[in-house]
Amino acid sequence: MLSRRHLRIKVMQAIYAFLQGDNVDLVKGEKELMKSINKIYELYIFILLLLPELIDFGKARIDERKQKRLPTAEDLNPNTKFVDNLLLAKLSNNNALRREAEVRSLSWADEPELIKKIYNSIVESEEYTAFMTNDDNSYTGGQKFVQSIFKKYIATEEMLPYLFEEKSIFWVDDLDFINSMVVKTLGIIGENAGDNAPLLPLLKDDEDRKFMLDLFHKTIIHEKEYDELIKPKLQNWEMDRVAFMDVLLMKMAISEFLNFPTVPAKVSMNEYIEISKDYSTPQSKLFINGILDKLLIDFKREDKIQKTGRGLVE
Repeated sequence: MLSRRHLRIKVMQAIYAFLQGDNVDLVKGEKELMKSINKIYELYIFILLLLPELIDFGKARIDERKQKRLPTAEDLNPNTKFVDNLLLAKLSNNNALRREAEVRSLSWADEPELIKKIYNSIVESEEYTAFMTNDDNSYTGGQKFVQSIFKKYIATEEMLPYLFEEKSIFWVDDLDFINSMVVKTLGIIGENAGDNAPLLPLLKDDEDRKFMLDLFHKTIIHEKEYDELIKPKLQNWEMDRVAFMDVLLMKMAISEFLNFPTVPAKVSMNEYIEISKDYSTPQSKLFINGILDKLLIDFKREDKIQKTGRGLVE
């Protein structure tokens, strides 16, 4: 599931595109935001589909070896521990995964060479040899093995980011998060899970969806007003000399200060300072912290901060 920080980042990207594009249609901007969220879920489904694809490839290879003109004893009596992995069988038969793949037209059928490359990297590994020769035939043992090879040989496959970038501009930035989501999914599919076992949702609940959309709307609607709040705190700086991303992050923080009563002000400030480390300049964290700290003092003195419930925690 997307964390609040990840939601803030997606909203930040959507607002950035909206403002830089001189867009005036909030409904269209909201649709673009939701499209970017939907694309994250597509990536999750697409990567999950890769795992059963590897099993199908392995089974096909076993059948090919049995059909050799002079098959060896190993060809005729292969070790099928990997292709018979119960977790991967459950994933292959999962109705939710099949339904999402069909609705979204997702398939690995056009990537046979990549499937082959990943499969070979797995079967040539020390982990694979150890797994195939040990006496642990438990579901848990197979589950841990699948998680291990995913993290080491699939999540790190250097060709995947290039493929994902070709398929969607929305995917590459979210790859690390989705890989962690896949690992979590592999860990929660239990031995007794049936074909109707649910996949992880992208959003935790309706509250997170509302938070995301409200943050998008309120920041854009009040962004000129927030300009006027920021300008007096810049001292010797002109507004147009401040990095656009810094201003945007400060506006989003101000929006949370003033419009989100259940979000503690310090949490909002710290979140945008952390986001600035990845999306703005090396000096941004100190600059943003200084401006927001001054604004927060003013807001509290003027009784503009109205927090309730969890928002009262400091």
